[in-house]
Amino acid sequence: MSRICIQFLDRFDSQLVRSEILINIGTFEMELSNNIATALMNSMKNASDWVTFAYDAPFARAVVFGVPIGGHLFVEGLLLVVILFLLSQKSYKPPKRPLTNKEIDELCDEWVPESLIPPINEEMETEAPVLESAAGPHTIINGKEVVNFASANYLGLMGDDKLLESCTSALEKYGVGSCGPRGFYGTIDVHLDCEARIARFLGTPDSILYSYGLSTMFSAIPAFCKKGDVVIVDEGVHWGIQNGLYLSRSTIIYFKHNNMESLQTTLEKVTQDNKRTKKLRRYIVVESVYQNSGQIAPLDEIIRLKEKYRFRVLLDESNSFGVLGGSGRGLTEHYNVPVEKVDIITAAMGHALASEGGFCTGSNRVIDHQRLSSSGYVFSASLPPYLASAAITAIDVIEANPKLLTKLRDNIKTLFTGLLGIQGLKLASDILSPIVFLVLKESTGSMKSDLQLLQDIADRVLKEHSVFVVPSRRSTLDKCKLPVGIRLFVSAAHTESDLRKAYEALKTVAASVLTPQN
Repeated sequence: MSRICIQFLDRFDSQLVRSEILINIGTFEMELSNNIATALMNSMKNASDWVTFAYDAPFARAVVFGVPIGGHLFVEGLLLVVILFLLSQKSYKPPKRPLTNKEIDELCDEWVPESLIPPINEEMETEAPVLESAAGPHTIINGKEVVNFASANYLGLMGDDKLLESCTSALEKYGVGSCGPRGFYGTIDVHLDCEARIARFLGTPDSILYSYGLSTMFSAIPAFCKKGDVVIVDEGVHWGIQNGLYLSRSTIIYFKHNNMESLQTTLEKVTQDNKRTKKLRRYIVVESVYQNSGQIAPLDEIIRLKEKYRFRVLLDESNSFGVLGGSGRGLTEHYNVPVEKVDIITAAMGHALASEGGFCTGSNRVIDHQRLSSSGYVFSASLPPYLASAAITAIDVIEANPKLLTKLRDNIKTLFTGLLGIQGLKLASDILSPIVFLVLKESTGSMKSDLQLLQDIADRVLKEHSVFVVPSRRSTLDKCKLPVGIRLFVSAAHTESDLRKAYEALKTVAASVLTPQN
């Protein structure tokens, strides 16, 4: 208002007139403010008088059935009536009418469906090199022969004449596939022969075959571990075990990688904190040779803790079967632990046996239970007969040629020793492990950046020196938190010159890529 008046006064030339009008405007504004304040005070006084009247009214001090009714009860009752009245009113709903074709078209144009898969980034678009020949100690990539350290052909049986002859005979006799699960006319006599041969080799009562290596863990773990069971797991286990544990819906507790103090602390805490633990099924799940680090599990200590705290042990021997022990019988032979002290043993046959599929071995009760409740066995088509025949022949070769194990260990030692002192990298694996695992001495702080550095090294080693090595890439579903690294699978078929070429190439490229500040 003052602004309007001032604009109006600008038309007057007389200074005196302007002054008098401004004084009058100020007086008017003060009177208006006083009137508003007086009105507000009167409203509050009237409300207070009304409440006082309600409290002092004769009916507010009435006695009903001998109970005096105070003024506050009257006011509260009135408020309750108002609330009930409001709640009883029907909410407003706009009238329903069908959408017009135009409105439907507009909604369809605006709708954006949620993606079924995560967005594809640059990292996902990278493709691994394609092999153009058998995955032996040497293979062909892009028309060029390279030394192969990316295939777990531990005993060099890939392309072995005896295995090829066995497969050829089986193909001629049984054909390629079985065309049915084991429980529905998919069992062939060679399957039973293979199961008996594995059990006899390992000294267990029975074994069971699976048609795919990873499905062994996917199926065997959920067959025994159920919702409510307690499973203590090494944090470095591979994704196949992780997925089997996820499918089991058990209570999963991780302990520090290959750390027996952490395992004992975890077992003690679980048994003491939960009074129901003794009534639950309890398991310890470990790998014999960890795929994500190349370290060997101390089975003797694990068995001691298992017996002390009364747990069962599930051991995955995928990377130790046919490798560790005096005759290749795995981690139990390596530590001289009776095989019956390990409750469940699983392994893939695609490594040392140069075949495919997997198996689980143990007591008769353990095996019979899987034949009825293991999804990978009950619902999947059985292992192709020629692969079962190849596995039987591979075990025969291992037993007849103990020098293969000696040659493998010598090759592991040669490569391990040759990689000592490599710039910017360090060896994380055990000296007896067929997986030689190199990790960065100093991480960049990001797994993605670490992996990119390692990939650069692997790419240059392949391009400049014709040595095929790979970094340990992991699925987006893999929960393993161990450092990524370069993983080399050593084979008994590698020659001394192959091994020397590998460690010299890695040292040269690492010195070039990993400068001291990295």
